[in-house]
Amino acid sequence: MNAFSWAVLLATAGSLFTQCWLQWRQLRSIARHRHAVPAAFRNSITLDEHQKAADYSSARTRLRMASLWLDSVLLLALTFGGGIAAAANLAASLTAQPQLSGMLTIALCLLASSIASLPLQLYGTFVIERRFGFSHVSARLFISDLLKSLLLGVLLGAPLLLAVLWLIDHGGQLFWLWSWLLWCAFALALSWAYPTLIAPRFNRFTPLSDAALQDRIQALLQRCGFTSNGLFVMDGSRRSSHGNAYFTGLGNNKRIVFFDTLLDRLDHSQIEAVLAHELGHFHYGHIRSRIALSFAGSLLFLWLFGTLHQHPGFLAGLHTPAGNSGASLMLFMLCAPVMTFWLTPLGSLLSRRHEFQADAYACRHSSAADLIAALTLLYRDNASTLTPDPLHSAFYDSHPPASLRIARLQGNHHEPA
Repeated sequence: MNAFSWAVLLATAGSLFTQCWLQWRQLRSIARHRHAVPAAFRNSITLDEHQKAADYSSARTRLRMASLWLDSVLLLALTFGGGIAAAANLAASLTAQPQLSGMLTIALCLLASSIASLPLQLYGTFVIERRFGFSHVSARLFISDLLKSLLLGVLLGAPLLLAVLWLIDHGGQLFWLWSWLLWCAFALALSWAYPTLIAPRFNRFTPLSDAALQDRIQALLQRCGFTSNGLFVMDGSRRSSHGNAYFTGLGNNKRIVFFDTLLDRLDHSQIEAVLAHELGHFHYGHIRSRIALSFAGSLLFLWLFGTLHQHPGFLAGLHTPAGNSGASLMLFMLCAPVMTFWLTPLGSLLSRRHEFQADAYACRHSSAADLIAALTLLYRDNASTLTPDPLHSAFYDSHPPASLRIARLQGNHHEPA
C-alpha cells in the first residue's frame, strides 16, 4: 500500500458513499410526494400517472444503486484483487507482440466487466422496463443488439486501440498529444458517419411521409436558417415506447430524426415546438461547445495518463504489472471516474443552462404553449418523476426539473412573430 493505493481507495469509498446518499435522497423525495400531483400538472397528469412515474423512477434509482456497488466491486477486483494482472499474464501467454498483448489485456478486463454487469442490464430491460410497459425488446433482439455492438466495437475500436498503444510505446514523451489528435479525428469521423453507416444497423430509418408536417417543419427550418440532410422517422417502438427526437451527424451529413412513438403522441404544432427547441441547441452552438469540452477533457485525461502510466508507485500501488501499456491504460480508465466524480455537477449545470436557452429559442420561433403541452405529454408518457430531490437533480440531471422548466416557459408564454 502506498499513497496511490490510499488515494484510489478513499476516492472509491467517497464516490460510492456520496452517490448512494444522493440516490437515497431521490427515493425519499419521490416517496414523500407520491400521493399528490404537483400543482403545475394537476390539470394534465392524473394521480395514477404520477404514481406510475414515482414507482418507475424509484425502481430505476434502486437499480442505479446496485450498479454503483457493482462498479466499485469491479474496480477493487481488477486492481487490488489482481484482475488486471491476471489479464495481462493471460495476454502475455497468448502473444509476445506488445500492442496485441496490451489490447488483449484491455479486452479481457472489459469482457469480465460486461459479463458481471449483464444481470443488471437484463433486469433493467426485461423486468423494470417491461413491468411499466416500456420495453418491447425480445430476447432475440437483445442478443442481436449485443452481438452487433460487440462486432462494431471490434471493427472500430480495435484498430484505434492498437494505434494508441503503438503511440504509447513508440511516440516518445508527447505520445499523449499524438494519441489525443488521433482520438479527435476518430470521434469527428464517427460522428459524421453515424447517421448513415452505424445507426441503420440497429434501427430502420424512413423519410418523413406526412406532407403537412413536412411543410410545417421546412417552414420552421427556413425561419431558423437551418439546413439538414433529411427528415427521418426511426422505428423506436421496436425496443421501447419512450419517445424522443434528435439531431445527428456533422457538416453536410446532419439528419433530423423523430421516434415513431413521438409522432404518434404529439400533434403537428407540438412536434414543431420540440424541434424548435432542438434547433436552439444548434443556434447557440451547444453541440460545438460540448464537443470542445469533451476534447478538452480527453486532452487532460491523456496528459495525466502520460504523467502516470510508467510511474512505479502508481502501478505497484494498484497491483498492476509494469511493461504492459494496455494494463496501465486500463488501470487509468478505471480510476479516472472515481477521481473526477466531483466534477459531475458542473457538467449538469452547464447542460441545464443550455436547455433553458434552447427553450427560450423555441418560444421565439414556435409556441411556448405548444412546447409546454409537448413536454407535459413526454413527462407523462415517459414516466419521468415530477418531484426529484433538488440535490440529486443538481448532481445528475442534464435537464431542469419539470416544475421549474414549465414555470420558466410560462414566463415566456407568447406566440412567435
